[in-house]
Amino acid sequence: MTRGAEVLGLSLRHTRRLIAAYRQEGAAVLAHGNRGKRSPRRTPEQIEEKVVALAKGLYHDYNNCHFAEELEERYGITVSSSTVRRIRQRQGLPSPRKRRVPRHRRRRERYPQAGMLLQVDGSKHDWLEGRGPWITLHAAIDDATNEVPWAVFRETEDATGYALLVHHISQSHGLPLALYADRHTIFENPKEATIEEQLAGLEPRSQLGHLLHSLEIHLIGARSPQAKGRVERLFGTLQDRLVKELRRAGATSLDEANIVLRKYLPRFNRRFTQPPAQSGSAYRPQLSRAEANARICFTYWRTVANDHTIALFGHDLTLPDLPVRLNLAGRRIQLHHRMDGRLAIVYKGQVLGKLQPAQLGPPRLEEFTPASQHLAHRASPAVTSDQPPAPKPVAESAPVRKPAYDHPWRRQGRASYRRRQQEEKLKQQAQD
Repeated sequence: MTRGAEVLGLSLRHTRRLIAAYRQEGAAVLAHGNRGKRSPRRTPEQIEEKVVALAKGLYHDYNNCHFAEELEERYGITVSSSTVRRIRQRQGLPSPRKRRVPRHRRRRERYPQAGMLLQVDGSKHDWLEGRGPWITLHAAIDDATNEVPWAVFRETEDATGYALLVHHISQSHGLPLALYADRHTIFENPKEATIEEQLAGLEPRSQLGHLLHSLEIHLIGARSPQAKGRVERLFGTLQDRLVKELRRAGATSLDEANIVLRKYLPRFNRRFTQPPAQSGSAYRPQLSRAEANARICFTYWRTVANDHTIALFGHDLTLPDLPVRLNLAGRRIQLHHRMDGRLAIVYKGQVLGKLQPAQLGPPRLEEFTPASQHLAHRASPAVTSDQPPAPKPVAESAPVRKPAYDHPWRRQGRASYRRRQQEEKLKQQAQD
């Protein structure tokens, strides 16, 4: 009996109990007593029916984990993602999220403190599911905590989108120590250094590269998408969850999508943020709004004309009245295009004045809409009526003028022709 208990993996006392019961009641006693009984921990049938109805309807494209969170948050039904998966499988409703076979990669350790490294990227996607245009989400995620300090929708991936990220994060959290991004030309300038940069010992940088350098933010270029996998996985999650929030809100435009995004980010951070390995924050002190507007901007160098105007992207801008009598004709000045849309005139580190664009809002790189009081536009005036502009009249082509026979150009041409004929004749005679 002792040997049999060892083979069965049971205690000797329990083996004796089983043998006694078998001799008294037969083989049926060896089955577990709960066989055929409903588990008291099983999900009630009415709750399971409601889960199935929701899984077939509104939440048909939600993955199991997201679906379980929505059930608890919106309907007060607390079930695990495993339970949701089993209920779906029994009904023939697999999760819409397909899992790829994981590939082995060497894992990089997280940075220990928040603010030491932010991974940034842009994701162009059908966020509005056909209700509006394709737009691009610019987002940053903290490498230490998974927190998304800020994100913004833009028409396309551009330098202004990343500058807006830095602009807002500098006020809400502070300036980070480093950014981890891909090697897009937005971040890195593929051109060779100019003579001025070579003489000054400077590396060629893009507009955003110059901005980050002035803010003392170290830019790290990733050599593969997997290197900045944290922000890549972030977009995978948002393309699954944020799309449904935009659908629920009925967003159809860029502005409406940004409103939904502002409301959703706190919920997302509460769900996915984790504590850092080391307490404290590596963010530098926060900037006030005035400091952020003054420091986070695009910079252009221009030469002032004799009539105190500057040329910028097809516009002739008249300099505003200066506080002191200062002749800037022929001098090189800086134009700071700020995120609030204003254009600051800077000379020798001093702001001489500001120009207010006609349309407020963050600028586009290499685009500027100046106010009419400082504008001398080179192009034709804009059409203010609702009618389409009239087509421009086609200018008649000038008549072709044929030079006279004794024109110097024709005499020179005839002389050249005779010389070539004589040279070819001499070559032919030499060969014969």
